[in-house]
Order: sequence, then structure tokens, then C-alpha cells
Amino acid sequence: MLARSVVAQYGGRARFVSENYGDSALAKRYGVTRYPAIFVGDVLVATPNDFGFYGRGEKEEDGRYAPLKSAAAHERFRGDLTRMIDLLLAGDDEAARAQAAPAADTAIRAFPAGVALTDLDGRPIAPADLAGRPIVVEFWATWCPPCRGTLAWLGEVKKKYGDRVAVLALAIESQPDAVRKVAAEKNLPIAWAMGSPEIARAFGDVGAVPTLFVFDRDGKTAQVFYGAPPDLHARAEERLATLVSPGA
Repeated sequence: MLARSVVAQYGGRARFVSENYGDSALAKRYGVTRYPAIFVGDVLVATPNDFGFYGRGEKEEDGRYAPLKSAAAHERFRGDLTRMIDLLLAGDDEAARAQAAPAADTAIRAFPAGVALTDLDGRPIAPADLAGRPIVVEFWATWCPPCRGTLAWLGEVKKKYGDRVAVLALAIESQPDAVRKVAAEKNLPIAWAMGSPEIARAFGDVGAVPTLFVFDRDGKTAQVFYGAPPDLHARAEERLATLVSPGA
């Protein structure tokens, strides 16, 4: 296995651990329900999409390491994994998390203008409703425990910044009735919508939930956060604070 061979180069300084599908507490924490997924420490460095493995009903497009059998894909994976291990061994967790994002050619550069969003009542969410202010978009799922805490944080963000920020929660791989139930229970002042596989692809690499996008006032991607590390909300709010106009 490629990951095992990379780890073996580090002797006793790194250890390879294989966990069965459904038995990984770390995968559950990040909302990863499809495999393979690769972690270095608690940093999610590769999702199933990276290997070209997609869920039922999704288009099987190439990921960063697809086709996985090719020598070029092997070298890309080895190089990326080696860099991540080196960074974490050096104690540079911040740089490791920054490099864990998808490759530049798969990460979106701006809010996807052509995506058609509707709220839970079927009403369109027009681009004009989001324009001219920072946008926070969270992809979540009803079966994802860490997503509940992030949804609550989204509500706090909206209460803090009001109309100066647009906040959108997009549910994927979830039944509409279950999503409506969560929305009613939470009763948060945010926009709720269903996210199809096509919508998820429009936002780039959404291979785990929660995935949190922050866009600036021009709709350009400011930062993307994957999974639910302990410092997720602090880091996201710090980035958002730099984008929000002062004043009421």
C-alpha cells in the first residue's frame, strides 16, 4: 500500500494505522463516510474524491490521484503525503492544514455563479440575495454529529454580523424531511437548502462534512475549511472578521 510504504521511510518517527470502514472515530469526527481517506495526525489530507471514488449517483471524474494505478498518480500521492508528514514532524500544524486543501486546479476560486439553489420551501436563492457581502457556506449532513456544532456556530455568526454576512447551510446525502426537522429544531437565522451531487461538485472537492467555505464581498474564495478540527470555529471566524465591513 502506498501510504504504508511512505510511512516506512520514517522508521520509528511515524506510524501507519489502518482502520476499518465505520470503526474510525477520527473519520466520524470529520464526517467522512466513504473510503479511502488519509489522515496525518488529525489532519485530513486526502478524501475519496481525491482517488476518483465517488458516491452513488455522482459522476466519476478524475481526482488528484486518479487514475490511481498510474505511476504519475503514485508519485503525486507520495510527494504530497511526504510533505504532510514532514510538516507535522516539524511541528508546523498550521502549514499542514493549509496544504491539506485540494490542489489549486480542483479548488474553486469564487462562489459558483451558475449554481441553482432553493430553500427548503422550494423558493430560489438568487445570486443577488448573496452579493455584496461575505458569504459563509457549510456543507453538512443530518448523520454527521460534528455538523450540529458547526450549524450552531453559523447561527452565532449570523446573529453577530446580521445582514453584513450571508450564511447558507447546504445539506447533502440527507433526506429533506430530516433536514427540515433539524432546521426547525435549531431555529437559526440562516438560509437552509438542499445540496445535490451536482451542487457539491460545483463547489469543488466536497469529500467530507462539514466543509466550510468563506467567500469575500466580491464572491472570491477567501478560505475553505475541511472537517471539524478543534480550532475550526476560531480559525473561520478570524478569517471572516477580516472580510466584514465595520459598522452596522
